[in-house]
Amino acid sequence: MPQHIAIIMDGNRRWAKKRFMPAALGHASGAKRVRDIVRACSDMGVAHLSLFAFSTENWKRPEEEVSSLLGLFMTYLQKEVDGMNANGVRLRLVGEKSRFAPVMQELITRAEQQTAHNSKITLTVCVNYGGRWDMVQAAQAWQQAHPEQSLQALTEEALASHLSTAYAPEIDLLIRTGGESRISNFMLWQAAYAELFFTDDLWPDFSPDRLQQAVEWFVLRDRRFGSSAPL
Repeated sequence: MPQHIAIIMDGNRRWAKKRFMPAALGHASGAKRVRDIVRACSDMGVAHLSLFAFSTENWKRPEEEVSSLLGLFMTYLQKEVDGMNANGVRLRLVGEKSRFAPVMQELITRAEQQTAHNSKITLTVCVNYGGRWDMVQAAQAWQQAHPEQSLQALTEEALASHLSTAYAPEIDLLIRTGGESRISNFMLWQAAYAELFFTDDLWPDFSPDRLQQAVEWFVLRDRRFGSSAPL
């Protein structure tokens, strides 16, 4: 069983377009799907689930869509915390949060504090996140913690301890919905040895049954982490 599943939730806009709906309704439908997938992962015994909700590149989208996405995210933070507490979900938000409005930053802090005692599953939501940003900020954090040392002293283990997801194991299974076959600057370091599962399902259609299929596929994989195959 994978202990850390990460999902790039792609296809909300296309899902809405197929139904002649505005993109905002696609994102709203995708947000509802999150609840089902978190519950399914928890029931399977997955300890960590990470979701790519808003990338550093998403600011390039139309202003109206960005505003709608951030508004939906704030609503999610306000409405889902009680349910998370009831189901033992610990919420962590990672990414460059300083660009968000103070009220949103306050909601993020409050949601993390309210769920900090939960231990059944840790849900990491990546907002204004990029894998390259994560590695750069980790190197900067290490340098600040060791001002007397040169970068020659920096090791992989030391850098990993300063990544935004240092509290979680590396990704076992990375899923991308929506038919694309790329990881789009998502947890580049953490996914170094992840098994990659791509599906044509648009995110609002990605069901717990489909998740189960992905996990069953993962279980059959021969994970060698760079070593040779057995003779």
